[in-house]
Amino acid sequence: MSVQMLKSKEEFTKVLNEESIFFLLKHSLTCPISAAAESEYEQFSQHSEIPCYELFVQDARDLSNQVASDFDVRHQSPQAILFKDKQVAWHDSHGNVTKERLTKAAVDE
Repeated sequence: MSVQMLKSKEEFTKVLNEESIFFLLKHSLTCPISAAAESEYEQFSQHSEIPCYELFVQDARDLSNQVASDFDVRHQSPQAILFKDKQVAWHDSHGNVTKERLTKAAVDE
């Protein structure tokens, strides 16, 4: 399954209301750690049954801030968040965003 881009609050709200479970990656376009996490996320998404979404923090700052505020998850980038039933079920950031940890989070849910 390929990663789908989210750019607006409206797009995120639609996904939140339509998907019972999904991953979201907050990705910084200027950070090498974030680039490594994005690569791991993309590898994970190719084998995941769980839908995977991504936002670029530079292009979707309002959305990134809304997610942090609405779900009480301190903003970081890179940051992977697993949503289940409109709640945050798991999140991690920086070097901990790996294919293995994403797979474990998916299996634990």
